[in-house]
Amino acid sequence: MKSTNSAALETKWLSHWFDWLRSERGYGENTLAAYERDLGIFFHFLANEGVLAPRLTRQDFRAFLAGEQAKGLARTTLARRVSSIRSFYRFCDRRGYFSLADLSWMKAPKTPRALPKSVSTTDMEMVLKAVKPSDSPTWQQQRDYALLMLLYGSGLRISEALSLRASQVPLGDWLQITGKGGKMRDIPILEAVREAIQEAGDSCPFQPHGEEAFFRSARNAPLNARAVQRLLERLRLELGLPSHTTPHALRHAFATHLLAGGGDLRAIQQLLGHASLSTTQRYTDIDEKRLIDLHKEIHPRSGINR
Repeated sequence: MKSTNSAALETKWLSHWFDWLRSERGYGENTLAAYERDLGIFFHFLANEGVLAPRLTRQDFRAFLAGEQAKGLARTTLARRVSSIRSFYRFCDRRGYFSLADLSWMKAPKTPRALPKSVSTTDMEMVLKAVKPSDSPTWQQQRDYALLMLLYGSGLRISEALSLRASQVPLGDWLQITGKGGKMRDIPILEAVREAIQEAGDSCPFQPHGEEAFFRSARNAPLNARAVQRLLERLRLELGLPSHTTPHALRHAFATHLLAGGGDLRAIQQLLGHASLSTTQRYTDIDEKRLIDLHKEIHPRSGINR
């Protein structure tokens, strides 16, 4: 078993790492919570094996990974777990706490390249038409419509849309967004989105001002992500839409519909705030699949075996 001093040191290193992720990398609380779970599981394994973090070997790591795989975890979870551990060890190396000469063997099992699940243009039109006719007050209908228009019309994440401040309304032609890792980007705003936001602001009974959140709940609190998720869940059930019709799917719809309309891949990368073009290139796979399906459906020789 580890000594008390070793355990205290590891706890201190973890605390410094979390502070760095929060302040320097700008990670959100959900990401930090996931990383904390990952490292908690990893250090529990080390404690049971009597292994000190600075003396981790390739065999120790493979034993840990084998144990995690035996739990039947998704490969994406395993990949994040390994990413968390690598990040921690790199941080400790940079800070001079300890060093492993080689981290190349800290590899996650390969994950299949998952395609983002989008929403068709027809389904998107149904969602936008159905969001207003409801039993909720008119101002809430206007708010919900404006929020969905902002998500779909600008390709924002939920957190980015909900970060809109009262001082930013009325919107201009461009909106500056602070995304993941504190990275800022400018998003062009469609006239229909501007109008929807303006109508929502005019009808809101609370009239937030300054740096207060623009989107408000019925209790005059900032609207939260769960409320937006419930909204899409209701619309999905009412309209009989696919289970992947979520707020984030509207962001995917923004990208795939732009691409299908001839949008430039690098421009879409900038609009979405992707750090890597390879992330955005997943949308070309979606478009290619749509073309293949269309070809099979309408080509006169699609039913003939050669």
